[in-house]
Amino acid sequence: MHRPALLLTVVLAVAVLVLNNAFGAVPALKAHDYKMAGDAQYTRVVIHFDRKPDFRWFLLRDPSRLVIDLPSTEFSFDPLELRPRGLIAAVQYGAVDAQRARILFKAEGPFAVEQVDVMKNETSEGFRLIIELRASSSEAFDTALRASIMKPSAEGGRPETVKPMNDRFTIALDAGHGGADGGARGVNGTVEKQITLLFSLELAKKIEETGRYRVVLTRDDDRFLRLDERVRIAREKGADLFVSVHADAIAVRGVRGATVYTVSDKASDAEAAATAARENLSDEIAGKVAEEEQNEVEDILVDLIRRETHAFSIRFARTLIGKLSDSIQLVKNPHRYAGFRVLRAPDIPSVLLELGYLSNPKDEAQLRDPQWRATTMEAIIDAIGYFAKANGAAGG
Repeated sequence: MHRPALLLTVVLAVAVLVLNNAFGAVPALKAHDYKMAGDAQYTRVVIHFDRKPDFRWFLLRDPSRLVIDLPSTEFSFDPLELRPRGLIAAVQYGAVDAQRARILFKAEGPFAVEQVDVMKNETSEGFRLIIELRASSSEAFDTALRASIMKPSAEGGRPETVKPMNDRFTIALDAGHGGADGGARGVNGTVEKQITLLFSLELAKKIEETGRYRVVLTRDDDRFLRLDERVRIAREKGADLFVSVHADAIAVRGVRGATVYTVSDKASDAEAAATAARENLSDEIAGKVAEEEQNEVEDILVDLIRRETHAFSIRFARTLIGKLSDSIQLVKNPHRYAGFRVLRAPDIPSVLLELGYLSNPKDEAQLRDPQWRATTMEAIIDAIGYFAKANGAAGG
């Protein structure tokens, strides 16, 4: 094994042990006896576990990859068995956080997933995970990727394109600000944290009334949440889409209209950069500093799926703008982007919706108008439906 690959393997293994020792209330899975066989057309992987693993899988491209997500796991693989073979060009594994681990298979080219199943061992204790891959075309791989990336598969099956009604497409609504962080204040006294909560509660009720979706609220009362806590709640609740609701204020009172933001390290314009800077100050304003992640292993693994999620975020942003433009006033160039911390979930398409400017009397009056809110909510629900249906969700 080349030295960089060996070093990465050691780092991953050490990270898993450290995290498990630090947080291990539930005993970690034990993964061992990794075996891989096959050729450039067909490859089979078998991994043994001490107990039945709860897992999910999905695909990534550029290069073509298969990702297996697991609960906290201790790995004891023979490095010689991880050497490239058949369709598999490289194998990486390690902790994502204290509760989750991941195995990533980088392929030589596009492939089809013929099987990802768990079977109980017949002659010994434990279970084995069986993965079967077959060479495929780029077009077929992209089709499978689109099905898998929005909702990783449940144990033992292919990616689900239709979710059962007890596992509906889930929208996380994040009412901006709260508690000690009041956010912006309108010219006639409207407080951002209050109007975003009111809007989010009303929108959640309307979405649930459709009977097609599940809604998660990051907050349903006047409390402070760190930006990373908002993202964590959405991820823990299995959100398929994250919408953070805001109502900003700026010095120029004549500016009005709604804006939809997505995340980017480079801002689309100076105003977007300033908006992100204000929103990112939320933690400091409330006297709480966000806990910085220092896990190099997590950075390596999470960045692999961030690009895929970003494309879906942009797709929803454009859909939302299209629906809103038929109902309410938008700012010029309504899709903007900047480094919003609250939009950084690597695996959930996320947008920040600025409903309007509280610094503008007309926008403030609209936000306080129940009929305007209802009209805006209908447009948002239409956008959610279009997005959910385009990505294979039931009831979309």
